[in-house]
Amino acid sequence: MPNRRRKREPDDGGGAAAAAGAGGAGTDESKRHLDLRITNILAEYHAPRPARRALPLLELNGRLLAEEDEEGEAEVVSPLTAPAPALPVVVVDGRPSKRRVVAGGGGGGGDEASPYQRRLWVKDRSSEWWELRSSPGYPEAEFLREFRMGRATFGMVCDALGAAVAKEDTALRAAIPVRQRVAVCVWRLATGEPLRLVSKRFGIGISTCHKLVLEVCAAIRSILMPRFLRWPDRGSAAAAAVKASFEASSGVPDVVGAMYTTHIPIIAPKVHVASYFNRRHTERNQKTSYSITLQGVVGPDAAFTDVCIGWPGSLADDQVLDKSALQQRAAAGMMEGSWVVGGASYPLTDWCLVPYTHQNLTWTQHAFNEKVADLRGVAVDAFSRLKSRWACLQKRTEVKLQDLPVVLGACCVLHNICEARGEAMPPELRVEVEDDLAVLDNPVRSDAAAKARDKIAHNLLHRGLAGTAFF
Repeated sequence: MPNRRRKREPDDGGGAAAAAGAGGAGTDESKRHLDLRITNILAEYHAPRPARRALPLLELNGRLLAEEDEEGEAEVVSPLTAPAPALPVVVVDGRPSKRRVVAGGGGGGGDEASPYQRRLWVKDRSSEWWELRSSPGYPEAEFLREFRMGRATFGMVCDALGAAVAKEDTALRAAIPVRQRVAVCVWRLATGEPLRLVSKRFGIGISTCHKLVLEVCAAIRSILMPRFLRWPDRGSAAAAAVKASFEASSGVPDVVGAMYTTHIPIIAPKVHVASYFNRRHTERNQKTSYSITLQGVVGPDAAFTDVCIGWPGSLADDQVLDKSALQQRAAAGMMEGSWVVGGASYPLTDWCLVPYTHQNLTWTQHAFNEKVADLRGVAVDAFSRLKSRWACLQKRTEVKLQDLPVVLGACCVLHNICEARGEAMPPELRVEVEDDLAVLDNPVRSDAAAKARDKIAHNLLHRGLAGTAFF
């Protein structure tokens, strides 16, 4: 049946008067209770609050009790380590009640929490992986294989960078230790792992890991590069020692370094894409490739003495050389009386010694090319060890293009440190460099350099230093 509304019948006068009397009495009683509640609430809010104090991170995450000491200052006590204090008595609805005052701030602390409570939320991360490797009992061989350097070398790097990368503790959290900061950077360079995996290993946020890598690399470049990556000045004892070492191994005089240029793969940039397109790598791998160049000069100990980083991958080796600081040094007359040995992709100049590239070479020219190949092999081997030790150079990295020179420079400095301290390279990590060398159409830029090269080749053959591999 449809639900029908029953009509309201009018009440008589007596019923209306009784209802009015009862309603009036109830209204007065409710008003008295409401006034009493408002009075108690106002009294509670106008009461003096305890002084706030900066709290450590672990205490902010728990429920902290505020006590009043004898001098009236607030004392923070953890409910897990201290007995519960006497709770103040507050009158609510005319009845005494106990309410707990929680130090900190608001955000869901329970029904009895004060309105101004606050809490700090921090994601729980585990640093067990790093704590195991930083412990004294961790095997030295495993530490060397994972971080590409032994504990002594790692400690030296941390001590040198400590003042530059150290941070102070704050009221919200404890600062990340220097050794862990350096370890994040070294691990990222050594393995090339994505930042999300590095974050899980060290128990640090992804953005924090990225920031640490850039900060430590910048510190390495500014503090350690002037100490461990230096050009031997002309006429110095260091330059004389380098020349003597190269001449003893090859017979070629006045050689101060061997030069090589490699390409570092990158993600396609958003601007000037064509400039970074690597045509030779694309044709060889049948896959579109973008890169930047890393030109380096290496001494007889396989350590870098000069680097030029960051030019687009579409440039040829001779174009990168023309834009480098090495060319500027030569233009200022600082390379006079010295040779830097390069491959066929470089021009022959008054200071750059390259092999013969024309057809129908003589025995003397063949012998000279062999010696130049041996000298150039020192640079090739150094770049191979560089890329093997720091795997981030083997794959496209997440680092922005403008930050790459700092990261690559840090890799070269750490390579020099490891070589100087005799850090062994695990054989299973060894990789070979693959860079296609283009022969220049007009490799001779100086007639005087061409005559000097012919003289060196003649002396090698007639002094019995040329060998017999060309027969």
